[in-house]
Amino acid sequence: MTQRWYVVQSQPNAERKAIAHLERQGFATYLPRYLKRRRHARKVETVPAPLFPRYLFVSIDLAAQRWRSIYSTFGVSRLVCNGDMPTPISEHVLETLRTREDAGGYVQLEQRPNFNTGDRIRVLDGAFADSLGLYEGMRDSDRVAILLDLLGRKVRVTVDIESVAAA
Repeated sequence: MTQRWYVVQSQPNAERKAIAHLERQGFATYLPRYLKRRRHARKVETVPAPLFPRYLFVSIDLAAQRWRSIYSTFGVSRLVCNGDMPTPISEHVLETLRTREDAGGYVQLEQRPNFNTGDRIRVLDGAFADSLGLYEGMRDSDRVAILLDLLGRKVRVTVDIESVAAA
């Protein structure tokens, strides 16, 4: 057999610990990450986060490596298996993820909202917090245009994509 990629489920928030211990045992690992925008204390910041929380990929040669040691590795919950044998994943999956990475190694995701023109949406924060409006479209990669009913007339407002949700 040759090296194949498999999926490991880590313990909660222990992806880094699992990677360190797996690599110490001689396994190659891959943890796809992206830049996540999060709100905290009225600030929006961009932080690295796992693309698949609690899951990472490990390369194993089942014939040559002691792969059962993965079960007792710190930070690892389990190896995804079909019966008693680990289930390999397609090399195409990893190639696709790696081609979407930027220079910093972060997977680039589409920032398109799941709204159609005319859908009712709610503004979550800012000057128009809790206002209801109609989705009009994207203005650039991070901002959406909505029509709000203010003072008896429709007003077009542009807000951050993270500041709206379905009503």
